[in-house]
Amino acid sequence: MVRGELRDQRFPLPAGVTDVTFDGARLVNVDFTGTRFRFFVAFGSAFDGCDFSGSAFEQLVMGGACAAAQGKERDGATWPQTVFRDCVFRRTRFPALTAFGNVRFERCTFDRSRLRLQTNTGEAEFVDCVFIGRVREMNFWGLPHDHDRAALGRDRNAFTGNDFTAAELDGVSFRHIDLRAQRFPGLPGYALLDRIAERVSAVLPLVDGWPDDEHRQEARFALEFLADSAYAWNDDQALVSPARMGRRLPPALREELFAAFRHSSSDTSRG
Repeated sequence: MVRGELRDQRFPLPAGVTDVTFDGARLVNVDFTGTRFRFFVAFGSAFDGCDFSGSAFEQLVMGGACAAAQGKERDGATWPQTVFRDCVFRRTRFPALTAFGNVRFERCTFDRSRLRLQTNTGEAEFVDCVFIGRVREMNFWGLPHDHDRAALGRDRNAFTGNDFTAAELDGVSFRHIDLRAQRFPGLPGYALLDRIAERVSAVLPLVDGWPDDEHRQEARFALEFLADSAYAWNDDQALVSPARMGRRLPPALREELFAAFRHSSSDTSRG
């Protein structure tokens, strides 16, 4: 159990200890590089300028809630936020389905970290962070879950100024987030587009002209899902790639459809 403050030092993990809980702690410029944790949980703590490069976690709870703020026993209990500021996660091994909880990342760098299958992110905030390398099957939420808002003390998650220009996004979902407030230019094969429903209608005649019925059905399904999700989640905007035209389409058809989709209306990406 870690409480109080640690500053300007290597994290003092005792020999043989792999389970650590941070409870109301503050850590400034603490070096966690290469440390392996079986269990790591933080409650209402702050990490400033800490380096987690090469660290590995088997179970990770980044912004844990006390028992009174969990499940059905809320009764006005608050859920303190854990904050990571100016921290580095370089080649950090995040376990799949990390429990992000009520956590806020400010100016953090995720450099080729193992961010994959991360869907427990409904209360996480990201501000001015940098993502480098592959990010797979991860959700980012602008709105926390309804049943958590009272305990969190907010009805929106901050998500702005994040830089994805050096990231490879695979199955990443942005929900109720202002995409124009992030940095996407430079991503090869991606376009930040508006008026998704209008674009879908514009390219359907192209799809209908394809000779293979299986290809037509795959493209129609993908386009309808894209239009529905963009309308429901992001004010009819979306970050679009050829893969979103239909993963089972031949590459040539995906590229053809993506080019037509992209040029059917105005492109809102910066630059």
